[in-house]
Amino acid sequence: MRSSTFTLDLTTQGPLYPPSEVMDEDGNFILIGAVNREGPDGVETGWGGAIVAADSPVPPFGERAPYRILETFDPATPPPHVARKVLHTLPIPLPCNNYHMLFAPEQAPGAREDVRPSYGFHETPIPDLARPEDRQLRRPVTLGDWIGARGSLTVDIPDHCRSGRFRFAMEGLLPRSLYTIMSLRSGDLDPGGPTRPEPLGVPNVFVTDAEGRGAYDVEIADPFPAPGSGGNRIVNVVVLFMSYQLSHGGAIGRYGLGGDIHAQLKFARPVFGDLVTRR
Repeated sequence: MRSSTFTLDLTTQGPLYPPSEVMDEDGNFILIGAVNREGPDGVETGWGGAIVAADSPVPPFGERAPYRILETFDPATPPPHVARKVLHTLPIPLPCNNYHMLFAPEQAPGAREDVRPSYGFHETPIPDLARPEDRQLRRPVTLGDWIGARGSLTVDIPDHCRSGRFRFAMEGLLPRSLYTIMSLRSGDLDPGGPTRPEPLGVPNVFVTDAEGRGAYDVEIADPFPAPGSGGNRIVNVVVLFMSYQLSHGGAIGRYGLGGDIHAQLKFARPVFGDLVTRR
């Protein structure tokens, strides 16, 4: 048995576009993650915090363009006026998006035609909720609340190397809320034809306790096929807040990318490079 433990990084970002999966009340992206800036030799991308305008230029999928940055901040200690910002979903259709993936093709084949406004996380319309007072998350969620999240992942590879066990331990998440875990595989961001990002196992959700603690434990067959083997290996995992408090079976969400799922923890850099499994 080989066990490896990794510390998850705070984020608000999925792929580079849209720039963030969280907006403020003014319709700007609140970004903690990879920030695209103009550099002396072209676009430079580095980890940080920024308020990004929703009308930032959108390049073709797989390419980068500088974000239109309104303000930068330290993700660990944002200034009070940034920490107080109330977090919102992205409207549908998604702004500043070049990743036109259909995330739930069987459940929501027409999702690309939907139109929805941006909602505060505490105000999303939950289907069939007869008693709004039963909703557990009823107060606005601020960036200051969001950045309290912490987590670790332990990956266990048995001696036969045919599977991997993923054990998450998290704290500081939004209390009494539904989350899911997604896997990002090497083919999911392939400009030549991306594969659909999927949950890390099914069932793929957990509910945090009153203090924002949560855990998730799943076994995945052959998660890390050898590079060059043609296998679609896991390269990252993402802890997603589900703003509509819905689970979607074999899909990570209806819209993805901030429309109904919101990345809070992932790895800022590759960590699975030396892990290899087989069928």
